[in-house]
Parts: sequence; structure tokens; C-alpha cells
Amino acid sequence: GWGPWIAWTPCSVTCGGVGVRSRKRVCSIFLIFKLSLSTCPSPVCVSVHGGWSSWFGWSHCSASCISKSGGDAIIPSRVRHRSCSNPSPSNNTSPPGNSCPGDAFQVQHCSELPNCAVDGFWSGWSSWGECSESCISQGRAVRRTRQRSCSNPAPSSNPPGQDCQGHSHQTENCDHLPFCPVDGGWGSWSPFSSCPVTCGVGLQVSVRRCDSPATQHGGRPCPGEGRQTRICSTKVHCPVDGVWSEWSEWKQCKFPGGRNIRCKKTAGSHLRSRHCLHRAHNGTICIGDNLTEMQVCYDIEGCDLKGRRDPWTSWSLCEPPCGKNSIRSRKKICKPEYSGYKSVYQDTANQIMLQ
Repeated sequence: GWGPWIAWTPCSVTCGGVGVRSRKRVCSIFLIFKLSLSTCPSPVCVSVHGGWSSWFGWSHCSASCISKSGGDAIIPSRVRHRSCSNPSPSNNTSPPGNSCPGDAFQVQHCSELPNCAVDGFWSGWSSWGECSESCISQGRAVRRTRQRSCSNPAPSSNPPGQDCQGHSHQTENCDHLPFCPVDGGWGSWSPFSSCPVTCGVGLQVSVRRCDSPATQHGGRPCPGEGRQTRICSTKVHCPVDGVWSEWSEWKQCKFPGGRNIRCKKTAGSHLRSRHCLHRAHNGTICIGDNLTEMQVCYDIEGCDLKGRRDPWTSWSLCEPPCGKNSIRSRKKICKPEYSGYKSVYQDTANQIMLQ
């Protein structure tokens, strides 16, 4: 048989319309359920305003320490939230229920955290400094430097930050400079050369070069001489070859036997001589055999001879070159006439000799 009806379930709507509710009973023998449905009127709905739940726990801080940027502290934060569910605002009433007043989230600074370690960072490079020299010397580098500091920012001391990596100074060669003038310097003297002669005296030579260093880039040359000499002696006399002296003056023109031929057209003769000089130490004898020479002559010293005038010479230039007292001149030269003498010439002793 059927058991009693179980109580009606709540109406499917609480307000503002018609809902459905149900109840059931059980046949105890066959365990058969019987369901009965029925409509249920609902009262008019009243707006339900929202209410906040309790705050949920704080989240983790957004960072583990307080950092700095450009001098300003960057403090990490944490958040917590709550929901508008105690109760939730009604949305099927007229008017709908109000939402919860205030914010669903709350932010809080983690001011209790320690400061972050700050790693150092380089500042910009400074301008290049002056070169160590004004010109480039051979064998010595000319350099200039620039620097930077680990201050942008500097590493923190507590907690300790890392220093900047790399070098705080930078060096480069001043390759744009001109080369310095190099004055020349003498090298060592060479040994003297061997004596170049086998007899008598000779000249030995020692030289040095301007290469320690050599003159470069407009420098001054080496002062002094690059060659020096000294006399060397073999202690052996060299052969001295003979050389002829100058011919002596012609002797007086004479006739053999002492006959007087002065101012006559009778030919006589005269002599001149020379000597082989300076021969020594088995030197060669003067080349040639003539120690004397004889010449046919006429003795006309102090004799009266007919004269013959040459034509007038050309006029000279005027002296002085201008003015009323300027004069010029020309002349005739009177030369002795040697008619009757055959093929003759006159020497410095005024003796006529046949050629």
C-alpha cells in the first residue's frame, strides 16, 4: 500500500511569478515512487543588495626586494580580494539589487622587504687625453688614454652589488702625429786601410758612416768629417826618375876660331844646355840623349839695321768716353828689316838665328 505523502519541496521561484513544486510517496510493497507536481504562486520579489565576503589572504609580494631606478625606490606590492557574494545582489527583481560598495581588490606596499643589491654600471667614456709626446719617436710608442667610472650606478655596499666588468682605462697609439726629426749620429771608425804603397810613404784611410742613427725626418746631419787619414812609411826609398831641367839661355853667337862677326851677315853658332835632375835610388834616366843644342846665328847686338813701319793700327776708344777733352789714338810700329838674312828669327838676346 502507499505510504503518506512527503512534504512539498520549496517552490522553484522565490518571488515574482509562478513556480513548480513537487512531493512523493512510496508503495512499501513494490518500492514504487509516485510523484505529484503542482504549481505554486510566488510572492512579489524584494530587491537584494549585495554584501562583501570576507577578504581572502594576501598574495606574494611582486618582488623579493626593493630596487631603485633613476634615484627612485621601486617598492614591490601585494594584493588581496573579496567577492560580492554575501549575499549576491538580485538581478531578477525590479529594481535589481545594488552591487557591493567599495573595491574588490586591495593593494599594499611590501615596505618591510630589504633593499635589492645594485650592480655597478659604467659611466660614458671621457674624451681622449693629450698624447704623451708631440711627435712619434722611433722605437717608442706615443699613447693617449681615456677613462670611465663605475658610477652609473655605483654597486651597492649593503647588500653588496657586483662591480662593473671590464677596464676603467683605455689606451691607444697616437698614430696621427708626425715623426720626430732624428739627428744623425756617427757610427764607429773603421780600421785604417793597409798602407797602399810598397816604398816611400803612403796614406791610410779610416771612415765612419752617419748611421747611428741615420738622419731622418728633417733632422740635422752628423757634424764633422766621415773620413780621416794618416801617413804610413815603408822605410824603403822609392826609385826617383830623372827629369830634364829647363834649357839654359843661348850662349853668345860666335864664329869658330874667334873671328869677329858682329853686325855682319856672316853666320856663326851658339849653344844651350840642360841637365838630368833628381834621379835617385835606381830611378830611370831622363829620356833623350841631347844635353846640348847648337844653332846657327848672326850677331847683330847693338847694330844699325834698316827699319820698316807697319800700317797704322786701328783707332783706340775715346778717353774719356765723353766731353770736349776726349781723345783717341793710333800708332805705327817700326820693325827691323832683316833683308839679306835667310830664314831668321830674333831671340831675347837680340841674336838672329837660322831656323
